[in-house]
Amino acid sequence: MDKLPKCGANYVPLTPLTFLTRASSSYANRTSIIYANVRFTWRQTHERCCRLASSLRSLNIVKNDVVSVLAPNVPAMLEMHFAVPMAGAVLNAINTRLDSRNVALILKHSEAKIFFIDYEYIDKAKKAIEILMADFQMPMPLVVVIDDLDSPTGIRLGELEYEQLVYQGNPEYAPESIDDEWDPITLNYTSGTTSEPKGVVYSHRGAFLSTLSLILGWEMGTEPVYLWSLPMFHCNGWTFTWGIAARGGTNVCIRNTTAQEIYSNITLHKVTHMCAAPIVLNIILEAKPHEQRQITTPVQILVGGAPPPAPLLEKIERLGFHVVHAYGLTEATGPALVCEWQAKWNKLPWEDQAKLKARQGLGILTLADVDVKNFKTMQSVPRDGITTGEICLRGSSIMKGYLKNEKVNSEVFKNGWFFTGDMGVIHPDGYLEIKDRCKDVIISGGENISSVEVESAILKHPYVVEASVVAMPHPRWGETPCAFVILRKDSNFKESDIIAHCRKNLPGFMVPKKVQFVEELPKTGTGKTSCSEQAQHERTKLTPDQDWERFNEFMNDNHFQVQHDAARDPSAGLSTRTIPAGF
Repeated sequence: MDKLPKCGANYVPLTPLTFLTRASSSYANRTSIIYANVRFTWRQTHERCCRLASSLRSLNIVKNDVVSVLAPNVPAMLEMHFAVPMAGAVLNAINTRLDSRNVALILKHSEAKIFFIDYEYIDKAKKAIEILMADFQMPMPLVVVIDDLDSPTGIRLGELEYEQLVYQGNPEYAPESIDDEWDPITLNYTSGTTSEPKGVVYSHRGAFLSTLSLILGWEMGTEPVYLWSLPMFHCNGWTFTWGIAARGGTNVCIRNTTAQEIYSNITLHKVTHMCAAPIVLNIILEAKPHEQRQITTPVQILVGGAPPPAPLLEKIERLGFHVVHAYGLTEATGPALVCEWQAKWNKLPWEDQAKLKARQGLGILTLADVDVKNFKTMQSVPRDGITTGEICLRGSSIMKGYLKNEKVNSEVFKNGWFFTGDMGVIHPDGYLEIKDRCKDVIISGGENISSVEVESAILKHPYVVEASVVAMPHPRWGETPCAFVILRKDSNFKESDIIAHCRKNLPGFMVPKKVQFVEELPKTGTGKTSCSEQAQHERTKLTPDQDWERFNEFMNDNHFQVQHDAARDPSAGLSTRTIPAGF
């Protein structure tokens, strides 16, 4: 058997680019993209991607050059997920929520050759380019403006425009061959509250296998109609930028994730699938009467981020949405665990079903193994749903590594495992449940307190919109939980009410000692609740005996909009905090 070699007929490098080739021939006349009044078929999308790839080559883009893009969920962003690697280059989709300096840092670190900019972000991009050239002494990349496809604005920054490149390209262009499936396909930068942004490199193989795993794990059938409520810059849209082509489906692109956009597109185009962070569920639930529409057919929602609380799940599912919870992180090409539903659970009371849905579940098929380990001993924790350890992953969907960061690569890749930095437990049935970030566990009097668990308890209160729990210095216990809470606008609750609610739902040592009502929680670029490293430093200097007027000043400086209410005692400190999902 050893004399049977690989050849062109029996071995082809894996790449998600084959999904587009197949869609153009197998689903040629099916609608591929809907954006406002614009429609494309899969044949047209394939041709447009070939044209764009051809134009990129004419602009001297060669293998492994980085092409950056700053754009919302418009057709150009979707097309570039195919066209850029078809030219042999690596796509870097930049988070549109970052400020100009962070955009400049990414352009510098990635050494981007071309920078595609949606007209909506021209001002931010101009400042980023100025910083890149003046502060970082880097050459200016070639700039291409993406104008609105449905309603062109004429806004430009230089001479090149996206549709011009598509028009000028060769429709018969033969894509660059992928000789090695380990070649890079995309570069995504993480933004979190516990570390500096890092460039995560995906391979063609990893992207291909992750896409198939998620399609199968989510049980996505043929001809799905997918609403782009999840940013495509987020782990390449959790690979569904390629996955919808694999199923011959339709991409419904929207610029803004608003209640009106979501409801109107769902009803108009009969949307079947969408992905979202938990905040999108709140957007749907808080829609005004004139924004709401009747959902006549079930809409599947894959949710990442903090586990949705039971009351929220019940409300959203009654509207016609079916929620599946996932856990992932940029380094794992998006979702790594999906809570696969079991038919026998349908007979359980709703409260029990919600608890099961909130678990992160089982590893996707791409992963060879998932485990929860004691980091010091490297031993697996018992499957008792109680003993915590660090979640470890291994498999083909894990990133190639961090670009230009060997030190961190050596820290996260150990003994054949990728260590996620997230803490969790394994239940007897093999399902994983996230408990917290390793660095953000609150240790009070020797007891480990999961801030996620405290947040979940607070979110059960019907008048709480958002909550973030952090560590507060305590003279006796070392640290105690402090909760930052956003209430519904029509509420009149006090700190004592929230604490009383927690006492009914948590052990005494886990109940927050302080509750601070705020109008807004600071977020990272990917929408995670965040407190800066500066806040972490400030927390170590503050104690409950200090002047809390100064603390209020500090909170405002760090973008906490505090409600000034004499009945609400702002006695709280801050620690670095992140919702444990890595998306």
